Amino acid sequence: MRPVLTLPDSRLRQKSERVTRFDGVLRELCDELTAAMRAGPGGVGIAAPQVGELKRVVIVDCSVSRRPCKNHGLLRMVNPEIVEGSTQKVLGREGCLSVPEWVGMVSRSREVRVRFHDVAGVEREIACGGFEARVVQHEVDHLDGILFIDHIVSIQDLVRRMQ
Repeated sequence: MRPVLTLPDSRLRQKSERVTRFDGVLRELCDELTAAMRAGPGGVGIAAPQVGELKRVVIVDCSVSRRPCKNHGLLRMVNPEIVEGSTQKVLGREGCLSVPEWVGMVSRSREVRVRFHDVAGVEREIACGGFEARVVQHEVDHLDGILFIDHIVSIQDLVRRMQ
């Protein structure tokens, strides 16, 4: 399993490339990402750049979260694009495998509609709400070199995670 990159690694700030080949290499990357996500604290989402692969691939699985939410289970999203976000914003605490030990309050859309390809290359579009919408937005940000710390409401809200 590849190690998760952490700040100040500059690859976390780079924009990822679209995936054009839907093959065994892509499925293997998704399997590696899923394993890395589940091995880390929180374990609800990860993006390919977090393991040094600058491809537009994210994994989200809110079904394992202690936070109650309606969710779609394990999502392996290739070339995800948020096509619509609700104007209603909600504050929530976020952390990140690539910014270990820190959490902060971030404002995100309560609901989003996301279009993506599955690992077979089939285009899909789903609506996400609540915690799942937050995780999707967080992970899609990674694909453009954006981290949750770029969105925190105020620096006073950035606090060390309890060990």
